[in-house]
Amino acid sequence: MGIVTFVLRRLCGGLLLLLALSLLIFALLAASPGSPVETLLGTRPATPELVNELRGRYHLDDPFALQYLHWLSDAVRLDFGLSISVQTGTPVADMIYGRTVLSAELAVYCLLLVLLLGIPLGVTAGIRRGRTADRSISLLATVGFGAPVYALSVVLLYVFGVVLGWFPVYGAGEGFADRVTHLTLPAVALATVLSAVLIRQTRAATLTVMQQDYITFARLRGLSPRRVLIHYVLRNCAPPVVTSAGILLIAPLSAGIFVEQVFSLPGAGSLLLAAVTSKDVPVVQGVALLLGALVVLVNLLVDLLGILLDPRVRLYAAGED
Repeated sequence: MGIVTFVLRRLCGGLLLLLALSLLIFALLAASPGSPVETLLGTRPATPELVNELRGRYHLDDPFALQYLHWLSDAVRLDFGLSISVQTGTPVADMIYGRTVLSAELAVYCLLLVLLLGIPLGVTAGIRRGRTADRSISLLATVGFGAPVYALSVVLLYVFGVVLGWFPVYGAGEGFADRVTHLTLPAVALATVLSAVLIRQTRAATLTVMQQDYITFARLRGLSPRRVLIHYVLRNCAPPVVTSAGILLIAPLSAGIFVEQVFSLPGAGSLLLAAVTSKDVPVVQGVALLLGALVVLVNLLVDLLGILLDPRVRLYAAGED
């Protein structure tokens, strides 16, 4: 029952956080310059019929609390209203769906590259502490961590897209193979920066594990270096690395705004930027709430993976009752 209670508490905490976030997001309408009606009208003419329609649709004659409850009940059903200016009259949910799928594909592609690059390099640096490999990998991670994503995207676009012509320079492509080709340069730009974080985290976790007594005992028993690495080092490094990987899955959704602009990708980041620029409040509300829900969901999944990978977390969870 302890583990079930632990999971339920994490789930309730995530829901409360999402509820607080939804209240802040809804308050964007009230905090916008001018009246809510003026904000919702956008550039459309303020005809009496349209004004009455907006006041009725968004319950603007009700108290703030009732307005929020009406909006929240619609948001739970993925009804965020209609776009004001980005695509006037288009349901916000329809606009978000395709954009979010593309951003999710980019995030997953980026995460795969980060894992394939960050974990082996981090483990190698931790095992060979103080040696040439460790210093070289640490220097590489420092350079990658300090590289601006936007500038790196422009360099990759120019070198591999314009000069060499190996990859497309804009768009998302059609079909699986074409989509992978179009997303390669954006994913590499994001992965270069994010893998530096994972390299550091993995190196630190490996150094901690290598100093434990059970590693010394395993070596004294004559176990092969490969077995020590797989059964002792990697298994005990997994929990903090998985936690970092979960956080890094969220990062492309925010940092991806710059990358999507450089490579002209119609993702959620570019939609959010366009909505903010044109003051399209319903679109901003929908995208922000969806991204917040994804953050809460990823954090919950990371907690569940921590229970599966780390016996200490299971013991802690089981002892909560």
